[in-house]
Amino acid sequence: MFEDWFFLINAIKTMQTMNRVRTFHAPQGKLIFQPGQPCPGFVKLTEGTIKVTLTGPSGRDVVLYRVRPGEICLQTLSCLINNEPYGAEGVAETALSGELVLAEDFRSRFTDDEVFRDMIMCSVATRFVEYQQLVEDIALTGFDARLAKVLLRQADEKEMVIATHSELATETAPGRAYVTRRLAEFARKGWVNQLDDGIAIRNKPQLEQLAAGTR
Repeated sequence: MFEDWFFLINAIKTMQTMNRVRTFHAPQGKLIFQPGQPCPGFVKLTEGTIKVTLTGPSGRDVVLYRVRPGEICLQTLSCLINNEPYGAEGVAETALSGELVLAEDFRSRFTDDEVFRDMIMCSVATRFVEYQQLVEDIALTGFDARLAKVLLRQADEKEMVIATHSELATETAPGRAYVTRRLAEFARKGWVNQLDDGIAIRNKPQLEQLAAGTR
C-alpha cells in the first residue's frame, strides 16, 4: 500500500514538472547562448541544429560539437548541474523547435522521470565518444585530412561547399590564413575549385582517400 502511495506521489510530481515544460522556436542564425549567460533550462530539440563554439584568448574559434534532436548540449548540462554560466556560444545553425525544461525543474525531472534520465545518460556517453574523436582528429590527424573531412561533410548534392575560409577554420581549429594556403594547394592539385560563392569539389575520391588517411 505504501509503495503504491509513494509511486502515486512521484507520478504526480513528474506530471506537474512536465506541465511546466515550455515550447520554443528560434530562427536560423539566432544566438541561443553565450559565455557568461545564465542557463534558463534544459533544451530538448525536436527540429534543427545548434552549433556550439569556443573562443580562445587569441580570438580564434573552434567548433566543439553540434546538438541535434535526441542529443544533449554538454554546456547546458554542466551549467545546470554546477549552477554556473555558459562558457561557450551556441547559435541556431538551422531553424529550431523544441522544449525547454526550466532550470528550477531540471533536478526533479532528472530524479523522477526515468525516460528523461536515461535519454540524458545515453546522450552523454555518445558525446564522450565524439569528444574522443575530436581530440584524435586535432592531435593525431594531419590538417589536410581534417580539412578534407570537413569539405566532404559540408558538400551539398552538387558537390559545393558554401563556407568562407574563416568558417572552415572554425571547423578545423587552425587560423584562416593556413586554411587559405591549404585550399590553394588543394586547388593546384585539381581537388577543388575556389569560386566566389564557395568551394567546388572536383576530385571527390582523392579527398576521400585523404580524409581516410590512405594518401
